[in-house]
Amino acid sequence: MIPARRNLLVYALLAGVWALVVVWQAEEHFRVRNAAKADLANRSKDIANTVSACIRGMRSWGWGVVHQERLDTLLNELVNGRTNELVKSSELISLAVLNPSGAQLAAAGRPIDYNQGDILQQGERWGQHSVTFVNPVDLGASLASEGTTNLTYVLPSPRDLTNALHQAMPQPPPPDEHQPSDGPPPPPPDAAPDGVQTNHPEPPMQRHFGDRGWRPRRFPWLRGMSEAEFQAMLQQRALHGLVIAMSTDPVQAAANRDFWLRLMIIGLATVSALGSGLAWRNVAKSSELQIRLVRASELNSHLKDMNLAAAGLAHETRNPLNIIRGLAQMISKQPDTSPEVRLKSRDIVDEADKVAAQLNEFINYSRPREVRRAVLALAPIVNEVVRALTYDLEEKKIQLQVQGEQLSIEADEQLLRQTLFNLLLNAVQAVNGDGQIQVVAERRAAGEACLEVRDNGPGVPVERRQEIFKPYFTTQKTGTGLGLAVVQQIVLAHGWEIECLPNNPQGAVFRISHLKVANNQ
Repeated sequence: MIPARRNLLVYALLAGVWALVVVWQAEEHFRVRNAAKADLANRSKDIANTVSACIRGMRSWGWGVVHQERLDTLLNELVNGRTNELVKSSELISLAVLNPSGAQLAAAGRPIDYNQGDILQQGERWGQHSVTFVNPVDLGASLASEGTTNLTYVLPSPRDLTNALHQAMPQPPPPDEHQPSDGPPPPPPDAAPDGVQTNHPEPPMQRHFGDRGWRPRRFPWLRGMSEAEFQAMLQQRALHGLVIAMSTDPVQAAANRDFWLRLMIIGLATVSALGSGLAWRNVAKSSELQIRLVRASELNSHLKDMNLAAAGLAHETRNPLNIIRGLAQMISKQPDTSPEVRLKSRDIVDEADKVAAQLNEFINYSRPREVRRAVLALAPIVNEVVRALTYDLEEKKIQLQVQGEQLSIEADEQLLRQTLFNLLLNAVQAVNGDGQIQVVAERRAAGEACLEVRDNGPGVPVERRQEIFKPYFTTQKTGTGLGLAVVQQIVLAHGWEIECLPNNPQGAVFRISHLKVANNQ
């Protein structure tokens, strides 16, 4: 329970650190994006200052006006990026100057839509590919000696003046159809009688008007304009604000570069968190395996001690067992022993022999396997083991065939004889009358061979092919269950492998593989 809680705490800590990294990178991305927007806004202010300085430089000395043609030329050059290094043609899209009422006096570049999002009131509007800034400054303004601000006015050409005045002034009412049209029009209120010469004062556009500061002087083509017409023109032609439309591609490019950078950092953080989690999992498993290994080592040492004690106990048990067996044989041979006692004595001898055989197999199984390798001819050893089982083979009428190549292998001779004897005895016990057993030796790969013991008995079920090598597991009624376990011990001690396979059409095959062939073959 404690390791599980500890693992959960570590995983939660890693997840928390990963979440903090994600939040941190998201905040940094928004900061970089806002910084790029602020930098673009600062560049728009630099452009506005550049435009203001150029307009002040273009004003006619003492007149306070800028010609429309020169203003249009300035804006076009700024949009095309040929006037100032602060202006880049890839960023600047449009420029426009406005009068105090928000009407456009001059523009260059793409048309600007002033109706979207109340741009004149909000001051800026960000779109998908462009941004529009409105600078609420008096372009070209100067400070008079009285402390008042003098504006700069855009002077139209004589050709456009009539249209400008026509749009600025309200239209006179239509003449009354009932009023007679005969006779000359009435003279103006300040007109003098015919023939009387009057000295008109200085034109009003050349005078100073109270605290409003100086006014632009009249050009020759403006002298026929009335005061009302002149005032209306001034209201419509005064420079008041600058509208700048710039591309947001640099902002988007900077945001995209920063986004992929942040995404890469988040990816590395994710990989690091996952790697740390897997590493911790492996460390936890390794520690658990080490603990289990230590416990298994302690248990193995305990079992080894128990095995030695059991082997010693089995060895010491054989001596009193042999005494019991000898006494039973002596009783059965007494002349005055009754037939019933003799029968019981033979039963004692038989049971003592069974117990002695089991003790011998147990001692053999518990004995350490020390392999003393030597080059052995396989065929003679197989033939000797077959001769030792001749009585059993003849009793059950079993045909045994030795097939395969004449091979020499590296093995312990005594252990190899014991292995073959147990496998052949197991086959003899499994085969019924008129059975067949085959011993086949074959070379399988360079320097390796295999040895098979085949029989046509009932075979071994699939679910028991691994269990038959366990101690005390047997399918025979008279078996002890240690024969195949001893075989597996000897095979593993040599570095070989043994497996149980089905035999066609019936029976079982016990195959020993990876036998090392001698170098001279």
